[in-house]
Amino acid sequence: MEVTTREQDGTAIVAITGEIDSKTAPDAQAQLLPFVEKHHSLIMDMSGLTFMSSAGLRMMLLIYRHATASNGKVALVGLSEQISDTMSATGFLTFFVVCSTIEQAKEAIKA
Repeated sequence: MEVTTREQDGTAIVAITGEIDSKTAPDAQAQLLPFVEKHHSLIMDMSGLTFMSSAGLRMMLLIYRHATASNGKVALVGLSEQISDTMSATGFLTFFVVCSTIEQAKEAIKA
């Protein structure tokens, strides 16, 4: 699992690649929370994410809660069908703004 953070045109963007499971979720969370606390709203590029366990879902919920606590939003880009289905079945997908592109996500989190 690898987490890459960057700012583009004043927008916080995180790219997650690999797998988020019980072994990698704590590290991902430790990298993401300070970024969310600094920027409030966040775009998560998940096109490189190949697997997410329940530990990953818990991490996503924590990120969402931190963002919304400061009136921010979290947009997800590049969800695989498998991860989208899992998040939808568990009800987690409704918490996030789901977009097809980074540009679309930029507009969505500013609205």
